[in-house]
Amino acid sequence: MQANDENMVSSSLDADNPPALTAELKAKIEALRAMPDEAIDHSDAPPIGDTFRLAANRPAGGKKQVTLRIDEDVLQYFRETGSRYQSRINSVLRAYVDAHVRHGAK
Repeated sequence: MQANDENMVSSSLDADNPPALTAELKAKIEALRAMPDEAIDHSDAPPIGDTFRLAANRPAGGKKQVTLRIDEDVLQYFRETGSRYQSRINSVLRAYVDAHVRHGAK
């Protein structure tokens, strides 16, 4: 599939220097802030899975590459879930650690 340059739009935003909000946008934002939660239509929003929640709660810090032996069927299961399966394995391990830290277990 070839890209059609005529239909491509590129833009960038300097996060340190965002554009000023117009009066119209400010009014829309205020209307949304005033809206009760029950009035918000979430029907087109995809469900947020546990992987996202775990990643969102992940503590800051780097990752370290290790060699790890995992049962073949466990590895196959995670690989069949699609790309980024290693991140999902990490999320499962993170949930285990978090559950044990909360309960003071080792």
